[in-house]
Amino acid sequence: MYFTDRDLGKRFPEILRASGLNVERHADHFPPETPDEVWLEEVGKRGWIALTHDQRIRYKPNERDAVMRHRVALLVVVGKAPFSDLARSLVATLPRIEHFLAEREPPFIAKVYRPAVTDVLRGAAIGRVELWHPRG
Repeated sequence: MYFTDRDLGKRFPEILRASGLNVERHADHFPPETPDEVWLEEVGKRGWIALTHDQRIRYKPNERDAVMRHRVALLVVVGKAPFSDLARSLVATLPRIEHFLAEREPPFIAKVYRPAVTDVLRGAAIGRVELWHPRG
């Protein structure tokens, strides 16, 4: 089960659902002003995989510590593109994401990157996943 942070909007989870993923949206469970530490705790309790666009989360000690304390698998979707494009890139990268998730137990923060332009030109439209925290 995937959980999308409020910063990914409405279209992002819709695209993931349309691809067959089970997705819970922030708005389905929490008011908009809910602190990240609160939803991170709930996501950890439920064993969901959290998706966010907030690249600063690793540098916010209270949020980073909540990820670790509540054993959250947090994927940070990287890229300056419309959320619909980011969602389609994430769906295309699912095989790599699932492999990454199968290889490690939470807690962790990982980045999910869109494919590079050179990769797309060569016909490889799959992004990559990299562990961000804790560093091995």
